Amino acid sequence: MQKISVLLFLAWVCFLFYAGIALFTSGFLLTRLELTNHSSCQEPPGPGSLPWGSQGKPGACWMASRFSRLVLVLIDALRFDFAQPQPSHSPGEPPVSLPFLGKLNCLQRILEIQPHHARLYQSKADPPTTTMQRLKALTTGSLPTFIDAGSNFASHAIVEDNLIKQLASAGRRVVFMGDDTWKDLFPGAFSQAFFFPSFNVRDLHTVDNGILEHLYPTMDSGEWDMLIAHFLGVDHCGHKYGPHHPEMAKKLSQMDQVIQGLVERLENDTLLVVIGDHGMTMTGDHGGDSELEISAALFLYSPKALFPGAPPEVSRFLHTYSAAAQDLQVKELHRLQTLFNKASADYQRLLQRPQGPEAALQTVITELQQFLRGVRAMCIQSWARFSLGRMAGGAALMAAACFLCLLVSQWATSPGFCFRPLLTLMACGLAGTIVCAGLLTTTGLKLDPVVLGAMAAAGSLLPFLWKAWAGWGSRRPLVALLPIPGPVLLFLLIRFAAFFSDSFVVAEARATPFLLGSLILLLIAQLHWEGKLLPPKLLTIPRLCFSASTGPPRHNGTHALGLGVGLLLCIRLAGLFHRCPEETPACHSSPWLSPLASMVGGRAKNLWYGACVGALVALLAAVRLWLRRYSNLKSPEPSVLFVRWGLPLMALGTAAYWALASGADEAPPRLRALVAGASVVLPRAVAGLAASGLMLLLWRPVTVLVKATTGAPRTRTVLTPFSGPPTSRADLDYVVPQIYRHMQEEFRGRLERTKSQGPLTVAACHLGSVYSAAMVTALTLLAFPLLLLHAERISLVFLLLFLQSFLLLHLLAAGIPITTPGPFTVPWQAVSAWALMATQTFYSMGHQPVFPAIHWHAAFVGFPEGHGSSTWLPALLVGANTFASHLLFAVGCPLLLLWPFLCENQGPRKRWQPLGRNEAEARVRPEEEEEPLMEMRLRDAPHHFNAALLQLSLKYLFVLGIQILACALAASILRRHLMVWKVFAPKFIFEAMGFIVSSVGLFLGIALVMRVDGAVSSWFRQLVLAQQR
Repeated sequence: MQKISVLLFLAWVCFLFYAGIALFTSGFLLTRLELTNHSSCQEPPGPGSLPWGSQGKPGACWMASRFSRLVLVLIDALRFDFAQPQPSHSPGEPPVSLPFLGKLNCLQRILEIQPHHARLYQSKADPPTTTMQRLKALTTGSLPTFIDAGSNFASHAIVEDNLIKQLASAGRRVVFMGDDTWKDLFPGAFSQAFFFPSFNVRDLHTVDNGILEHLYPTMDSGEWDMLIAHFLGVDHCGHKYGPHHPEMAKKLSQMDQVIQGLVERLENDTLLVVIGDHGMTMTGDHGGDSELEISAALFLYSPKALFPGAPPEVSRFLHTYSAAAQDLQVKELHRLQTLFNKASADYQRLLQRPQGPEAALQTVITELQQFLRGVRAMCIQSWARFSLGRMAGGAALMAAACFLCLLVSQWATSPGFCFRPLLTLMACGLAGTIVCAGLLTTTGLKLDPVVLGAMAAAGSLLPFLWKAWAGWGSRRPLVALLPIPGPVLLFLLIRFAAFFSDSFVVAEARATPFLLGSLILLLIAQLHWEGKLLPPKLLTIPRLCFSASTGPPRHNGTHALGLGVGLLLCIRLAGLFHRCPEETPACHSSPWLSPLASMVGGRAKNLWYGACVGALVALLAAVRLWLRRYSNLKSPEPSVLFVRWGLPLMALGTAAYWALASGADEAPPRLRALVAGASVVLPRAVAGLAASGLMLLLWRPVTVLVKATTGAPRTRTVLTPFSGPPTSRADLDYVVPQIYRHMQEEFRGRLERTKSQGPLTVAACHLGSVYSAAMVTALTLLAFPLLLLHAERISLVFLLLFLQSFLLLHLLAAGIPITTPGPFTVPWQAVSAWALMATQTFYSMGHQPVFPAIHWHAAFVGFPEGHGSSTWLPALLVGANTFASHLLFAVGCPLLLLWPFLCENQGPRKRWQPLGRNEAEARVRPEEEEEPLMEMRLRDAPHHFNAALLQLSLKYLFVLGIQILACALAASILRRHLMVWKVFAPKFIFEAMGFIVSSVGLFLGIALVMRVDGAVSSWFRQLVLAQQR
């Protein structure tokens, strides 16, 4: 089995999963029809409406305006309780000390002094509570759909009828200042605009100070009809510090002064509207539908009294949308239209008799409220329609891909399995489907790219499965096609079924460590039952003229038991870093997930900083000690030199960046420019060093020390004299350990003839860990930039991640036998535990599969001023932060195959040379020290090595595929569930993105192992040529 065949097959399997995920997503995530119709002020609000006001006059409107000017102050994330008036404290009662309470004093003062001129309302924001979606809802009056949340990175111009466009078309001067999101939503709609970058959540003052610089001069100039000021400081303060930090009190006090200054400058014909687009959670996040996130403040004030009402212009939209989309229920639509007509008639009668009874006014209000609630409910139900065909097709494609992984993982290591014809058939099916799709396109039929991809996936999968079953699977018993052991199968079934429970999804952060601990106890018990509770393997292979003891190994459970206890302890410690979902109010999130900058006490901050730097140093020292343990730091290769000198520089840069980020607000004014510059340079330098190290590793991945001498080396090396090139191509393919034996035998024959000159020897230092050394180095280089994207104290989680992986690999290696010359296999228990540990680490890093828990601050690491118009880079940084554990464990997955061979090493073993002609000669002859072959055993059978890599990859994809399939089926079956958009839909999206990241990481990890394998072959080939010369 060739390396390129393995990589192509893995790429094709990943494509099958991607096509299934895309097809399911296109039928599940909701979109709605956006109307491009625009209303006119001369048109009545609906068919059959009464002629109100001065309708019909030139330039008149169906409703007269009460204010000639409007000042709209949008304070991002202004939660209702931030503006809620605080009752006076009774004597003897302690005052409430929350930082965000009672800071908007001017609102309370105006409400008390001028009750007929001001109103304060609690506004309910429709989820998703992200800024772009809320701006769209506020300006158009529409409802955002769930899929719109993905557009928060890239805002597109609004094509629906909206307030800004109506004012501009009426010749009104609209002036804007603040969040640059408005620039993309309403391009060219403002007569004057002052945009400021909005995405840097760590910057509390740039946008607000920029607004204040232009706000009052613009008001005093009078060259405006509508003035919009979008402040971001409160929202950014919540993201950076949370609402309970003293900085929130300062920012709200600043907003209080702004509102007071605007009130003093208002004229009688001007209306002031202060509104929050959404709220925030107790941790300062938003995006979901919790009560704190949807609760926003709405304050209205005018120097003249407020305000007679008027019927809303909702009926016109309802009538137009129903005609365009034709998906509203006719019966419900008729009922609402009748209710609206009745409310309009009652309202007109009330206007003709202003002194009518109070009950008549209350009746009109009730009727209008019923109408609006009915319209909202009907629109939500209409926009929650799913494409069941696409959902079923996507789920079927994912299930078929899982079945394919299961079958081929069983067949790959079986003797006689022919792989290349199946690849050819797969390629033919894929090409045929693409040709058919192209022919359909030429006929004028428009094909959805998602459907086209699904057709290509199915067209290539079906012939493959048919040929594989007809040629191989039908000759084997059905039980052999399902090789998963009973306990692991039970574990996968439990994991599969649990995704159908919203309670489990909410509590998965607590359930995952329990499942992982149970699986580890099962591994220990299985090792005991099978009699494999052994220390690392002490394999001895007879070579040349020496012998070794081959007695039965001593069974000792202390080693494996210690590994299991240490692993359980690490899992418990990692569980201390947890973030509670909003559905569990009794749970308290770990305070260690917040950045050090949010801490108030300087002493505590310094202690935590020292602990974080200590974890960083411990991680670096552990990796270097491990590489030194296997003598992989002795090579002069560029990648080894980078590990010796580049990794300490990366650690130093990371520690320096943490120091600047945690104390940037405390820096003296004269040093702030230097701190800001260093905050940009240091993360980019660390990322650049990591990229350079990875490139060097790919270029020269073999970390072996080579020496050519004329005498026998006295170091821990293997003597490999050379006397000629290999006799066939097979010698090159199986160059280790055969080349060792060939060289040593030749050396024996030439020793007597060239005793005076000394033999030509080649010393190769520790080839047995060449694969693992490259993998550990790559993982370390990846970990440093990923660590920078997290809060400082997550460095402790990264240290636990490496320690857990080390302990789990040793525990699994204790029960995996080494079969020479193959086939090699990794048991299902190991793959399941590895995948579950990736999920456990995801939660330990402070993540949750919900949008409010996304760490948006990661987008500004190295880019404190934002990214300009670029959207892919911040999305990449946030994605790397969110799915760091998925990436690291996927890249490191080949270690499951390599580690048992690595554990063969227990240090050098001496072998005595045969006695010479006399005792004196024997005494002066040095001892030779022999190294175990370890990972070089994999090269005894390259076919089995490549097949083992393929099998391991397919097993890992199967475990991940089962999870995404379960999430898809749960979201599909429970699509009308109350918690579908709060629990099941976000879980599916996060699992889908995690699967994509994991599959890419797995592909890169397998490709790295194959790159090292190719470099080892090239290294021996060059050695042969050099010796021949």
